[in-house]
Amino acid sequence: METLKQAVRTYADRHANGDGLAFTPVPGLRMMRVTAPAGELHSIYRPLVCFILQGAKDLTVGLERQVLRGGQSVIVGADMPVVGRIVEAAPASPYLAVAVELDAALLRELSAHLGDAPRRAARTPTLFVQDTDAATLDCARRLMALLDRPEAAPLLAPAIRRELHYWLLAGRHGAALRALTAPDGQAGRLSRAIAVLRADYRTRIPVERLADAAGMSLTAFHGHFKRMTSLTPGQYQKRLRLIEARRLMQDQGLAAGVAAFEVGYESPSQFTRDYGRLFGLSPKQDALRARGAG
Repeated sequence: METLKQAVRTYADRHANGDGLAFTPVPGLRMMRVTAPAGELHSIYRPLVCFILQGAKDLTVGLERQVLRGGQSVIVGADMPVVGRIVEAAPASPYLAVAVELDAALLRELSAHLGDAPRRAARTPTLFVQDTDAATLDCARRLMALLDRPEAAPLLAPAIRRELHYWLLAGRHGAALRALTAPDGQAGRLSRAIAVLRADYRTRIPVERLADAAGMSLTAFHGHFKRMTSLTPGQYQKRLRLIEARRLMQDQGLAAGVAAFEVGYESPSQFTRDYGRLFGLSPKQDALRARGAG
């Protein structure tokens, strides 16, 4: 654990953005280092497992909320809106975490080797918290080690990620993960609609197209989508637009008006209003805050 903590500190010190988030060249691997409690950070997570190494974070995923502490792992099993808030961090003891995105196709492939499919539940949770086990943590450590051996990453990372997926399926929440990724299950069907939203969020998407992608009636689709994500399809698309606009402004330096246009907004004033409601600051104020934090 200490080796992994030091690796996260070292890499994040060089590469983290204003929110403390650092992406890496290893596909699906990212980390966070934050030195003081911070306000809410809105995201839409793809399925992932996150290892909390130090500190604590208050995390709301859809309708579920947990406080995560060092030594715990959280699995998010679907494309979900997330609100995170660091609640325990200090310069001498920062909040440290490593996350690895999960591959639903790989989970389905491995599930086929694990025997009978689990029974479907009326509602499958999408957020799972557990004490971190040695096998999954070792996979995270080996993925992090590839940052120092970039020539090896394309060859070794897929095998390590495959092993990580196996240990998650074999673990305490494996049955629920299998249910979430089953292609004919409710979450699996909704994921097809979410894939459409992610691909075409810049354009107006008829809800009939989304319901058709999920293989559901309009009424059933609206109900199931809201129950899983806590948002309507329109709210989910707006969240995608605003989060991407924020990234464009902070990572690429785009002006607010340009970023708004890039993500599909036609009215700059509407963009500013929506941005303030979600992030609590105007686009200009948020950009200035991020530059000061960086």
